[in-house]
Amino acid sequence: MFEEFYGFTHTPFSRDIPTDQLYPSVMLEETLGRLKYAANRQLFAVVTGDCGTGKTTTIRRFKDDLDPSKFMVMYIADSKLTPRHFYKGLLEQLGCESKFYRGDAKRQLHREIELLRGIQRLSPIVVVDEAHLLDREMLEEVRFLLNFKMDAQSPMALILVGQSELWDKLGLQTYAAIRQRIDIQCKLPYYDRSQVEEYAKRHLEYCGAQNDIFSDAAIEEIYRFSSGAARLINKVCTQCLIYGAQNGKRIIDDHIVKRVIQGELS
Repeated sequence: MFEEFYGFTHTPFSRDIPTDQLYPSVMLEETLGRLKYAANRQLFAVVTGDCGTGKTTTIRRFKDDLDPSKFMVMYIADSKLTPRHFYKGLLEQLGCESKFYRGDAKRQLHREIELLRGIQRLSPIVVVDEAHLLDREMLEEVRFLLNFKMDAQSPMALILVGQSELWDKLGLQTYAAIRQRIDIQCKLPYYDRSQVEEYAKRHLEYCGAQNDIFSDAAIEEIYRFSSGAARLINKVCTQCLIYGAQNGKRIIDDHIVKRVIQGELS
């Protein structure tokens, strides 16, 4: 509805923006570089960040940037993931029906990965999202999964993605064996004030905006409300554009942002 009022060709601040149109922050580019290195070397990486810092979006961009003729990405996000369902989920993505018992399924997965690497010449990448919710049994299974050919090589690149508490958990002595295997660690921070402004401009450019819509004071209020979390920036900007279109406001100022925060987002 507000797209027509502002003359947009696309919807800004939505979740389905093409990954090549995302705001290219320094941290995003640095994280993508590290993950690509992990993919090429079949390493174990951990990506953490607080709520709304764009972890899953970063993984989506990472996947889209990979050459599909060289890599196969398997993605799992399950808050109650068990080892059996972990192997079942991976094997299903490889087009196989999983064996019932965990040990059989693990051996089956290793065989399928060897075939994937040897015959199809594809390097497997396993991404486990919401990894901060994994219990000790599942995290231990991750360590066992990486044991391959007497620990001489990794069968895949493995990327755990989760909230900051994941790294806190891995810092405990009980997880020392897993922590020592981590090759690459990435922490996604919140945006600062200038990045929030750049983020908003990038999204507006993507949708075809011909001029600035949010005033400097509005950006200040958006930053204050969101603390630099991309998810909250998207939410408040969208609500402000809806309000602006309904009330015939071509420019979103700080008064509109405050009114939207108090009325819609309080």
